[in-house]
Amino acid sequence: MYNLLGVGIGFIAWIILRFVLTGFYTVNQNERAVKTVFGRAQRIGNLTTLDDPIAESLREDEKDRYCFPQVRVIMPGGPYFKWPWEKVHKVSIATKTINMAFDPETPDANKNGTVLEAVTKDQLNTGLTGQIRIQVSERNLYGYFFGVTHPITHVMGYFVSVLRERIATFEAPGKKEADGSTEAVSVEGISINDLRKNLRDLNEHMDRECQCSQARYGIRLDASLITGIDPPPEVESALAAINTAYNQVSSDISLATARADQRIVESRRAVEIETLKAEAEIEPLRQLAAELAELKRQGGKAAMDAYVRNAKLALFAQADRVVAEVKP
Repeated sequence: MYNLLGVGIGFIAWIILRFVLTGFYTVNQNERAVKTVFGRAQRIGNLTTLDDPIAESLREDEKDRYCFPQVRVIMPGGPYFKWPWEKVHKVSIATKTINMAFDPETPDANKNGTVLEAVTKDQLNTGLTGQIRIQVSERNLYGYFFGVTHPITHVMGYFVSVLRERIATFEAPGKKEADGSTEAVSVEGISINDLRKNLRDLNEHMDRECQCSQARYGIRLDASLITGIDPPPEVESALAAINTAYNQVSSDISLATARADQRIVESRRAVEIETLKAEAEIEPLRQLAAELAELKRQGGKAAMDAYVRNAKLALFAQADRVVAEVKP
């Protein structure tokens, strides 16, 4: 009898120690947690990620595929309590920096995760170096914990596929015309040069295209930092020679354009000066014509004859010799 009582007391003590005292937990400041009850995450009504603004970056054909329920997020603090049939899933939401050549499934790929290879539109194999900053999204923890098996693998694969597609089709933005339009032609015609000169545009494009990763995989792409684009060693010298020749041609074109612009400006100024001179000579004649018209209106023909006589006398006074017509 006492043995059974002891066993019962021991079992109750084990239950209290195993499931009650160990049922308390805390969530650190840089962590978020989700609780599951019998394997089912606690949800917020019938809300899904489609009701959140993060779904705006998804295409229409992707919304049904990535429609995840919104779950209750346990914020930092505690202690909290869970029953034995409940499980707590924690994750850090701190921003992490990862080499963009890192392959989670094959760490020794891409030269041990240091250089990512891509092919340009002119069939040149280039090596890309840089980093990406990622952060687990607390607005889609269901997608992170339960939506996909390895979220980081999916995010890296999606980023690499978008980057390689962009490299293969990249064209440098054309020069802006005077009317504000843009000529859609390559500035240099060499894709790797265009890429190097437009790294900022390339990074911004990657940020825009990867906004949907938050709704897809529960991981937000904070920023992409592509820092280097290098050709294969066997074409480096040839590319350097092409760049040197291009720079020389660009310099000559710039000098010729500057001289032409200078001559155009000088010609415009010469035309303006001659125009002003002509207007200065014409203006007294216009004023004289206006005065004569007013004189004729007020004095009639007699006034005009007197004006002509006086004008002739002034001319005679200035002349050294006068040739007069003799009437027969």
